[in-house]
Amino acid sequence: MLLNSFIFLLVFIIICSFNLYVATLLLIIMGLLNTGHDQTNQQKDIGTALKNGKEILFQGFNWESHKYNWWENLESKVGEIAKAGFTSVWLPPPTHSFSPQGYTPQNLYSLNTNYGSEHHLKALLAKMKQHKLRSMADIVINHRVGTTQGRGGIYNRFDGIPLSWDEHAVTSDTGGLGNRKTGAIFQGFPNIDHTQDFVRKDIIGWLRWLRHNVGFEDFRFDFAKGFSAKYVKEYIEAAKPLFCVGEYWDSCNYRGSSLDYNQDSHRQRIINWIDGTGQLSAAFDFTTKGILQEAVKGEFWRLRDGQGKPPGVMGWWPSRSVTFVDNHDTGSTQAHWPFPSDHIMEGYAYILTHPGIPTVFYDHLFEWGNSIRNQIAKLIDVRKREGIESRSSVRILEAKQNLYSAIIGDKVCMKIGSASWCPSASHTQWELATSGHNYAVWRKQ
Repeated sequence: MLLNSFIFLLVFIIICSFNLYVATLLLIIMGLLNTGHDQTNQQKDIGTALKNGKEILFQGFNWESHKYNWWENLESKVGEIAKAGFTSVWLPPPTHSFSPQGYTPQNLYSLNTNYGSEHHLKALLAKMKQHKLRSMADIVINHRVGTTQGRGGIYNRFDGIPLSWDEHAVTSDTGGLGNRKTGAIFQGFPNIDHTQDFVRKDIIGWLRWLRHNVGFEDFRFDFAKGFSAKYVKEYIEAAKPLFCVGEYWDSCNYRGSSLDYNQDSHRQRIINWIDGTGQLSAAFDFTTKGILQEAVKGEFWRLRDGQGKPPGVMGWWPSRSVTFVDNHDTGSTQAHWPFPSDHIMEGYAYILTHPGIPTVFYDHLFEWGNSIRNQIAKLIDVRKREGIESRSSVRILEAKQNLYSAIIGDKVCMKIGSASWCPSASHTQWELATSGHNYAVWRKQ
């Protein structure tokens, strides 16, 4: 600022002296300085939402949403979603797909899908922006369905559509002529070879289009363990979304059908992925989900690790932990790994009062009845009013068979489980903020 003021003063003096040539040169230099400053500010915008710690995400769809004119349906609910206190809405994949749910993409530049037309999508995004809700695009770039049979009779060519790649864009271990995968294979489909320069250039162009032309502000990376995290870093740096989260879904550690108490190696793998993105992306906390849905069955001792901290990614890196109870894969009609339905509110009482970045699933807010919706809304209200953030401290008071209790950020006390419990009588400053079946939350008077 001082430098710019000095240059302006010099320009004024020179103009007064009628030396317009020198004045023009100084104005050009000042423009270059300002451009550099603007670029620096824009770079800082990457991951802005990670830094403020106040994010509350809403997953705005389930596995069957493609059947119901979804963009129009969601547009009618935007006001209610915003009023509930959410900051970002995770939408299903926005581009053309071989399957109706959107997770087998084909023409990446077509916004006409089973969820609705391009017109209705853009109307939804515009309304979300009016209500200060960010839109999160579901980015499916691990695999892609070809249009034409290529080498080996496999549909591994993409002729006749934008990004018309040949077999070199497909990894050699999934039927292409590219290099080997840099992550896990998604079976049954051509997996994209992110080691190819032309592939990454095209993906970056597409992500920038989604970000700046279509209007998405946040990204969710599907099947993130399918390709190296360093490419996610490259894509984030190029497209500059405000918030990113990766689906690094790895199996928890089991002994037979019994979940191990110690899940350190599981959460470490997720943390390694976050590190690989240059810490630019958060990740869904599958460790916390796996432990929490066993704990609510009467094993609340699981919710305190050997160091007295929360046992998931939340306990080690809360600002990058995106917590959730269920989603379109684990719950909904797929139910691959569902949370016990009679303990849903204990799950939300935990994630909405604890550090990390909590996510609420569409079904629970809009399809499980008014009682569940109102209870979730009250928990969100407590979180916002009492200033619980992704980095808030946790002091675990109890973690035993039928009881878990903790103080979060010194302003909120909570308990879940069937055991009767309330804050110590010596702590008379606590007042009940909200409660329900097997959970209660207190705040300081």
